[in-house]
Amino acid sequence: MNKNSRYSDTELAEFKEIINEKIIHAVEDLNLLKSSFKNDSNNGTDDTSPTFKAFEEGSETMSKEANVQLAIRQEKFIRDLKNALIRIENKTYGICRVTGKLIQKERLKLVPHATLSIEAKNMQQ
Repeated sequence: MNKNSRYSDTELAEFKEIINEKIIHAVEDLNLLKSSFKNDSNNGTDDTSPTFKAFEEGSETMSKEANVQLAIRQEKFIRDLKNALIRIENKTYGICRVTGKLIQKERLKLVPHATLSIEAKNMQQ
């Protein structure tokens, strides 16, 4: 196998460390999001102004929906990171699924779950 066709085991171990760190932080963020929308229902305002109450409930609903969207995005991010770990295990990590070339190390450090090289990403636009 051509040396440039995949990352070395040492490099893969480095990426694995980066990804595991990101998973830990992502799970913490997800738990915060989930606890925030569980607690939302307990933050009722006992204001006597019906207009203010309606506005308050409207913004509560909006923030709850926004939190749900963020949580869904966060769950996908965690799933993508876990899939990247699988690619590390089977030594296909860092290989662009379109061009078959190695994805740049700098890109993988920023976006460790990337499956496309910048070249392939630009072709999609």
